[in-house]
Amino acid sequence: MNRIFSIVVFVGVPIVALGAFLNWSDLTMFALSCITIIGLSGFIGRATESLAIVSGPRIGGLLNATFGNAVELIISIFTLKAGLIGIVLASLTGSVLGNLLLVLGLSFFAGGLKYKKQNFSLQDSRYNSGLLIFAVVVAFVIPEVFSMTMNPTTTFQLSIGVSVILIAIYLSGLFFKLVTHRGVFASGDEVVEEEIPEWSKGKSIMVLLLSTVAVAFVSERLVHTFETLGEQFGWTELFIGVIIVAIVGNAAEHVSAITMAMKNRMNVSVEIAVGSTLQVAMFVAPALVLISMLMPEQMPLVFTIPELVSMVTAALLVISLSNDGESNWFEGLILFAAYIIMGIGFFLL
Repeated sequence: MNRIFSIVVFVGVPIVALGAFLNWSDLTMFALSCITIIGLSGFIGRATESLAIVSGPRIGGLLNATFGNAVELIISIFTLKAGLIGIVLASLTGSVLGNLLLVLGLSFFAGGLKYKKQNFSLQDSRYNSGLLIFAVVVAFVIPEVFSMTMNPTTTFQLSIGVSVILIAIYLSGLFFKLVTHRGVFASGDEVVEEEIPEWSKGKSIMVLLLSTVAVAFVSERLVHTFETLGEQFGWTELFIGVIIVAIVGNAAEHVSAITMAMKNRMNVSVEIAVGSTLQVAMFVAPALVLISMLMPEQMPLVFTIPELVSMVTAALLVISLSNDGESNWFEGLILFAAYIIMGIGFFLL
C-alpha cells in the first residue's frame, strides 16, 4: 500500500500540474486531483505515525488528526475563496459524520473481526462525550436557532462570537488534557510492543511540510472542478461537500485510525476519529468563519436542518456506544450503517 501511495504522489503531482497547464477537462482534473490528494494523505499519515511512536498514543492521535485536518482546511480555504460556502459547510458536516460514523465504525469493525473485544480509555471517552455535546449540540444548534430571527449581518456577528469561544475552549481542553491533568488521562494508555518509526523525526517533518505544500497546489485545481461535477452528475453542493470532499480531505486519518484498530491500539484509533471530529467542530469550522472575514463573501456558522440533525444523531450514537470503553465488530457495523443511511439521504436530497 505504501508503494502505491508513493507512485501516486510522485506521478500524480506532476500530472496534475501538466493538466492545469494544458487545460484538461474538469472531470479528468477532478479524478486526478482526488487520487493525488489521497496519495499525499497517505504520506502525511506515515509521517505522523512515525512521530506518534515516540510521542505516545494521545499526542500521536492529536498529530494524526491535526495534519489530517490540515488537508481539509486547505481545501476549504480555496473553496471559500471561490465563494462556494455551501460546499464548505457541507464538507464540515461530512467530516463530523465521516469521522464519527465511517472511520470509527470501520475501526471498530476491522478491529473487532480480529479481536473479540477491544478496550479504550474510559476517561478519554467521557471527556470526549462532553465535548461532543458542547461542540455539536450546543455550538452548532444555537446559532441556527437564533439566526431564524436575525438578519445576515447579525447572524455573522453571532457566528464570530461562537467561533472565538469554540477555539478558546478547544485550546483550553488541550491544555487541560496534556498539561494540568496529563497524569489522569495517561493512566488509560495501552501497553504495546515497542515499535520502530518508519522515518526519522527530521524526515517526517520534512515530508509533512512538502506534502502540505503539494496538497495546497492540488486542492486549488480540485476546487475549480466542483461546478462542472455538479452539472455533469446532477450532484448538489450538499452531497459534494458531505460525501466527496469530506472523504478525500480526511483520507489520512481514515487509513491511520483503521490501521491502529487492527493493531489493537484502540486508544490511538479513537483519539484519531473522535479527536479529529472535535478538532473540525471546535477549531477548523470556527477558523474558517474567521478567515471568511477576509473573503468577499462571509461564512456564518449556520448549517441546514438535515446537516444539524445528522451531526447531532451521529454524536449521540457514538456517545451511547462508546461510553463503556469497549468496542466490537457489531457496534462498528451499526455506526457504518448509520453513515450509509445518511449518505443515501444526502444523495437524494
